[in-house]
Amino acid sequence: MTSKDPRRWWALTAMSLAVFLVAVDGTVLSLATPSIVKDLQPTASQVLWIGDIYSFVLAGLLITMGNLGDRVGRKRLLLIGGTAFALISIPAAYSTSAEQLIAFRALMGVAGATLMPSTLALMRSTFSDPVERSFAIGVWSAMGAAGAAAGPLFGGILLQHFWWGSVFLVNVPIMALVFLIGMPSLHESCDPNPGTLDVLSVGLSLVGIIGVVYAVKELAIEGMATQYVVVGVMGVIAATWFVRRQLVLDHPLVDVRLFRSGPFSGAVLATMLAVFGLAGSVFFFSQYLQFIKGLEPLQAGLFQLPATVAALVAALVAGNMMRRLGRGPVVAGGLLAIGVGMAGIALVLDSTVYLAFAIPLFLIGAGDGLALTIASDTVLAVAPKDRAGAASAVSETGYELGTALGIALLGSILTAVYQATLRLPDGLPAEVARAAEQSPGEAFEAMAGLPPAFATSLTDAVHVAFTDALQMTTWAGAAVLILGAGAAWRLLPGKNAAVNEMVGH
Repeated sequence: MTSKDPRRWWALTAMSLAVFLVAVDGTVLSLATPSIVKDLQPTASQVLWIGDIYSFVLAGLLITMGNLGDRVGRKRLLLIGGTAFALISIPAAYSTSAEQLIAFRALMGVAGATLMPSTLALMRSTFSDPVERSFAIGVWSAMGAAGAAAGPLFGGILLQHFWWGSVFLVNVPIMALVFLIGMPSLHESCDPNPGTLDVLSVGLSLVGIIGVVYAVKELAIEGMATQYVVVGVMGVIAATWFVRRQLVLDHPLVDVRLFRSGPFSGAVLATMLAVFGLAGSVFFFSQYLQFIKGLEPLQAGLFQLPATVAALVAALVAGNMMRRLGRGPVVAGGLLAIGVGMAGIALVLDSTVYLAFAIPLFLIGAGDGLALTIASDTVLAVAPKDRAGAASAVSETGYELGTALGIALLGSILTAVYQATLRLPDGLPAEVARAAEQSPGEAFEAMAGLPPAFATSLTDAVHVAFTDALQMTTWAGAAVLILGAGAAWRLLPGKNAAVNEMVGH
């Protein structure tokens, strides 16, 4: 597609809509979780799985799907995957058990894995002018960042009028729009010499990514149980085998030598950390707003609007900031803003002044928009053109891994601190006590028939424990982001380093 072809802007619209919807689906359940808990009555572990199975599966398959797009065509894979995503959303909306919902969320992760690497890789062939491409990636990143941040607002609007399944059904018309716009406007691109797809590498990448993340999640919640240690060791072995195998293949799934480039490694790390902070903040802060502050879903979504607006604006101005300041300072500044925002949330949880929350939420959104945009631009700048899909998939793996780890690791801290600090009133029925120890949602559900004095005491105990737990969780997330900002500053180049200088071309 030439730089003067007007279809390129329609193509950008289709790509941006696709990434917006995938990003929304990563966080939209944060507000639907209380409704799902009431309806499907999942266990505490199942609640976490409903939240993060989508990201786990998506992360495990992104590398494979990015390579598949390089081989069969990125446009073709985008449209097929988008259609599947919409169709699977329908039975997910009508799930009658937690197990069913987890299964359909996993299938949505399979379909979603086709979308993000395809859209980012298509940027390379759609926009040949570097300045235009930087702007297009800014728009694409803005839609991704805004989608992740807007998930709670989107969910709140739907849940105000419909049941929780509506957050899935809305995928259908949006994906239909992507298909209608993308079919005539997207230009097909692929690797002219892709080689064969190494099936063993596909399996190793799946086992490695999912095994490690699953083990970390379960060990953090359940302790050093043998079965989780075994799964974690298997994941590490598979990941190590995967990396070693890529070094000897003529056509590897991932050119792991790219990680020798500081900018490429820094971009992937920045992507993972930016979404780690955003997903962890949004998922648990949304529960806090409903369970502790007593807000309705729509009110909770509107409460977090500063993060959505800031992410959108920051992504659009990120390209200009990069050209003026350099990649490293902008990405490091973005990660630092997320970390400071999370620390700010920890400090103001007991406040009744909205501005006290709006400022840290704005920082989180703005930092996310800056870091994700420049990280995505860096990945495309470093990667060989023919392997844009595979390189984009590595970046998007970092994105989804960050989402999954944000929910899993920060959620594990939240659960552990909540259970350790919960002080139940004496004389509470055993079944209510067990429910209260699982989560605030189960506590409030179980207290429905208790005498008023018991209900008040239990409510106060849950409020104190969950607030303490969220405070500790956001402090932990803030520390990770602030340390990550320092790493990004060192790995990514400053103002005067060109892309060919950063990778040693």
